[in-house]
Amino acid sequence: MKSTPRREQDVKQLKNRLNRVIGQLNGIVRMLDENRYCGDILTQLAAAESALQAFGYEILKDHIETCVIEEIQHGNTGIVDEAVELIKKLK
Repeated sequence: MKSTPRREQDVKQLKNRLNRVIGQLNGIVRMLDENRYCGDILTQLAAAESALQAFGYEILKDHIETCVIEEIQHGNTGIVDEAVELIKKLK
């Protein structure tokens, strides 16, 4: 299994961002339970999607700055293809 070493502070910040997204999703569940207006739910859904995408881009940035650079320095240029595939998944 591959792993990426992260500083404790960085992990804490990433978890905080992810917990905010989870909070937004839980809010959408409550909105459904309350039979809230569809437009309001869609607005909250768009906000959650945007926050989750921003989280993904932050992880991708970390990946490029650490794993990809390290692999290239060790002569593994195939890591670029992996990075491109990961970028495609985030679109």
